[in-house]
Amino acid sequence: MLLTFKLAWRNLWRQPRRTWLTTGAIVFSNTLLIMMISLQFSMYRLMIDNTLSAFTGHMQVQAPGYLDDKKMRQDVPDVRSLANDLREATGLQSVGARATGFAFASSEDRSYGIQVFGVQPEFEPQVSTIPGLVKEGRFFADEMAPEIMIGTLLARNLKVQVGDEITLMGSGKDGSFAAGIVTVAGIFESSIAELDRNIAEVPLGYFQETFYMEGGGHEIVITAPDLFLAPQVQQTVEAALEGRDDVVVHDWDALQPGLQQGIQADMAGSWFMYGVLVILVAFSVLNTQLMSVLERTREFGITMALGLTPGRLGRLVILETALLGGMGLLLGMLCGAALVTWLGQVGFSYPGMEDMADRFNLPGRVYPQISLLSLMIGPVIVFIGSMLASLYPALRLHWLQPVSAMRAA
Repeated sequence: MLLTFKLAWRNLWRQPRRTWLTTGAIVFSNTLLIMMISLQFSMYRLMIDNTLSAFTGHMQVQAPGYLDDKKMRQDVPDVRSLANDLREATGLQSVGARATGFAFASSEDRSYGIQVFGVQPEFEPQVSTIPGLVKEGRFFADEMAPEIMIGTLLARNLKVQVGDEITLMGSGKDGSFAAGIVTVAGIFESSIAELDRNIAEVPLGYFQETFYMEGGGHEIVITAPDLFLAPQVQQTVEAALEGRDDVVVHDWDALQPGLQQGIQADMAGSWFMYGVLVILVAFSVLNTQLMSVLERTREFGITMALGLTPGRLGRLVILETALLGGMGLLLGMLCGAALVTWLGQVGFSYPGMEDMADRFNLPGRVYPQISLLSLMIGPVIVFIGSMLASLYPALRLHWLQPVSAMRAA
């Protein structure tokens, strides 16, 4: 076996320029795959974090059935106390209680149907980016203040400004008529038309009093320090709620099902492009090994005449390909890891990405991180493709006739 290995290594360097060119193609493709896959996974992570941080959070505690029905009577009792218990259990301050209902918002000139959220002023900025998007006025600080924060499109539709009054009319938890007059404390601009047009926030205490919630709420929004830590935080939350059948915990995939589907669709398109790159590298290896076999036709004919079987010669060709692909794999992984590590320090941003992210109160640069999956999956697939490409040159030796091969020029 050692002799076969030495022979295969020697054969690779009969044409050093061709060997280096093929190895360079493998290294380049592996480096590119590692960088692109790492960047893609990091972009997905940033996209998920940005989408969830806008309003949803990584998980929510709700009453059973509320996610589908959105009925006001499906509330979490004593929502403030439960939110405090979850803060103590998780050690996180990014836990905010909410209550929500639908109401008509009326100004002097117009009326619109909106969704009103009662939020905790102290904790809402830690579970949502909306408080940081205030364009005019301020975010409220008093839980009982009759104040409201609305989006720019809703303010334009109602023709109101900061300091103007809005009348809210809706239905309370018990089905009774709920009404109140609130002052516009702030106007936010999220650049998401649905939020800016249809969403309004009031202090949780005022909401509970106006809509007769009796201390209840509909959501406890929890944001983990990191997306990867979300499952661990969810386990802690579920353990703290063990034995309670009046609440359930929903993860971000259940809260935003379209997000995961969008990622899967984008990933399918990306893997098609990666597959084309792998095929090009495989054809490069096929060309190199086929040329090597054709150049040694006479040599193979002589060795077969001396008793060496085509199977052993084929295994020699496959071993040469394995050495070639192994060099490309190791060097590509080294270069790819170095490149991703550097990008993880300085960050990466597409043109215009930082300006767009600033409008949403979100980070504008992505910092890719190397992982075992992103480091290995691309180079391993390239290596497998290279090995498959060597099968044809190896199988040609089974059709080789020693006499005709020795007559080859």
